[in-house]
Amino acid sequence: MEDWTEKYRPKTLRDIVGNDRAISALRAWAERWNQGKTPEKRATILSGKPGTGKTSSALALAHDLRWTIIELNASDARNETAIKRVATAGAVNETFDNFGGFTPSRKGGRKLIILDEADNLYEKIDKSEAGSELGDKGGKKAIVDTIQITKQPIILIVNDYYDLTKGGGESLKQLCTVIQFYEVNANQIVELLKRICREESIVADIRLLKIIADRSKGDVRSAVNDLQSLCLNRKQISIENIDVLGYRDRETLIFDALREVFKTKSFQSSRDCLRNIDVQPEMLLLWIDENLPREYLDVEDLVRGYGAVSKADVFFGRVKKGRNYELWSYACDMMSGGVSVAKTHSYGNTQYAFPTYMKEMKTNQSMRMIRDGVVKKISKLNHTSDRKTKEVTLPYFQSLFRNDTRFACKMVKTLDLSESEAKYLLGGKHLHKMKDILECAEKADEKQGEITITPAVKKKNEEEKKESSDLKQPSIFDF
Repeated sequence: MEDWTEKYRPKTLRDIVGNDRAISALRAWAERWNQGKTPEKRATILSGKPGTGKTSSALALAHDLRWTIIELNASDARNETAIKRVATAGAVNETFDNFGGFTPSRKGGRKLIILDEADNLYEKIDKSEAGSELGDKGGKKAIVDTIQITKQPIILIVNDYYDLTKGGGESLKQLCTVIQFYEVNANQIVELLKRICREESIVADIRLLKIIADRSKGDVRSAVNDLQSLCLNRKQISIENIDVLGYRDRETLIFDALREVFKTKSFQSSRDCLRNIDVQPEMLLLWIDENLPREYLDVEDLVRGYGAVSKADVFFGRVKKGRNYELWSYACDMMSGGVSVAKTHSYGNTQYAFPTYMKEMKTNQSMRMIRDGVVKKISKLNHTSDRKTKEVTLPYFQSLFRNDTRFACKMVKTLDLSESEAKYLLGGKHLHKMKDILECAEKADEKQGEITITPAVKKKNEEEKKESSDLKQPSIFDF
């Protein structure tokens, strides 16, 4: 099933729900760019709570004005290097449009640079990330520098204006126009939900739609998600179905939810608590998995707890594979109520840790980028998909690369592998071959494709043997 928040995302500014004043201000700022002159405020900040239409407004603006979009969001590295490579380069250069044509900026051919969740720049990095492109170190400074020299419009999207402008972002107050987005009126959300129901051929009780709108607290995205949850495998929904949702408290902290799951023995209480927190279920599963052994010290309790967690993981896998979103409720019940009733003792732990898996994924981001680069090069050479190359070809290719130096030399030349890519393929135990492979690849004769490798030790032995033969007493047979 397709996500309704994306399916019904507004395509134009006219379709944005609520915040008419903010939309007018955004349109006026964009029109100054379309007049062919660079306005005094080259960037604008869209500030407001989640689900109020900030990102949709920026995308709709680009659609209305036929501007090409360059976007950086929280899943991308947004440090100084990354921002200069993507955003700054886009801000000072011309480009082709989405249809392959070229229109200069003076004739309206603009690019819109969007930095989503700009207030979530974590500029303090761990020592393990120093010198890498992980984290967001220097991100605010790069944003300020980019805005000062940009020839293209820039939009910064934030939930918390103060977090963006504190510290190194102080100068953004003078450089940017600030447009505030407010919680959307419940009546406007109801009209949107009614339109979605008509499009999906669903008969809905108007009282139910009003309850969904009220509980969303002005968050349009949340209201649409709630409506889709209610409509799974149904063509008619009524007020009796509201119990499926429960009440969502947007201020519930994830640590409070963990304490509720681990401390209570009530299935219903634990279940309701996790439904009230606005966090992706898969993310909650990682938190529970990480902290379960810290809480359940009894081995039997721990076994039963992980049994419930494993069943929840199975259901999430089926949701992802078959898009059977109705299985979400089973997964959530297992990882909340199932974990709660698994214990037979009460425990006093009150401190919980961030999921190790997420930390490792962040730490290994650069290595995964190198791996993906190697996979793309092999896929292009073999005319296979990236997925098949990664799952089938890469393990054998890596084994050959590590154990056959002639093969490694030829592949470095053929695939134009960088030093970091060659190091990835060799792995830690075979890095001593790195120097010979790179030197051999540089000396390789491209025409013949013949590669001769003379290890340093073997070469030294041959030279010593030659010197000893020169010093040997001549024999009569030599004449």
